[in-house]
Amino acid sequence: MSQPAEKPAEPLLLREDANGVARLTLNRPASRNSLSMSLMEELAAEFARIANDRSVRAVVLAGAGPAFCAGHDLKELTAARNQPDRGRAFFAKTMKQCSALMQAIVNCPKPVIARVHGIATAAGCQLVASCDLAVAADTAKFATPGVNIGLFCSTPMVALSRNVTRKHAMEMLLTGEMIGADRACEMGLVNRAVPASELDAAVAHFADTIATKSALTVSIGKKAFYDQLEKPLAEAYDYASEVMVTNMLARDAEEGIGAFIEKRDPKWEDR
Repeated sequence: MSQPAEKPAEPLLLREDANGVARLTLNRPASRNSLSMSLMEELAAEFARIANDRSVRAVVLAGAGPAFCAGHDLKELTAARNQPDRGRAFFAKTMKQCSALMQAIVNCPKPVIARVHGIATAAGCQLVASCDLAVAADTAKFATPGVNIGLFCSTPMVALSRNVTRKHAMEMLLTGEMIGADRACEMGLVNRAVPASELDAAVAHFADTIATKSALTVSIGKKAFYDQLEKPLAEAYDYASEVMVTNMLARDAEEGIGAFIEKRDPKWEDR
């Protein structure tokens, strides 16, 4: 008697493209989309592909099931303690991969929008903070709760502290308490907090609007935004001035300015 065929494993990451927007969905709903090593590797690889995909003009990052992302896979991390080094090598590899993923989002030339419908905690909150824009359902909740289990959210802190004020960041990091979507919006962690029934429309508004812009112009601007943040004021202005000159010489800037003067719609060539 033949054995029944094994059910194929569900993909860890889903991708759907439409109208210039790539939608990436974390697909570990039973684990609240926790960031296993495999999921982080697949997500980083997908952002690398998107970076070179001329058909994609914006990215939406979402989660399947009841949560957006609950952070690192603590069961996977705990299992590594059985290694002779008590997990040190695996912990180091995990944090390195996580840091590479977050930087891949920032360095991706296409704007990335987080669609947050449930909890976003620890490295999940870090994902939200690493995205360029974020829209949350009013039922979403955010936290950096590592302090509650003896593991300070030091890597989520990097992205969080670059989104909100120091005292707001420290409030989240030191208390580990959940905050609601409205509070996250007040802090600047998300751009909008909307009723759950309006979440997709609010995300689509951002994605579709961005998709109508010159992809070259958007990529120049995104890179310049993050680069200038790390510079002293005078250096930031010198750098931004050079970017403006380079941008002015692009064909799309010539076309866009000409279209504005001539009162017509521009025709982007992304060059």
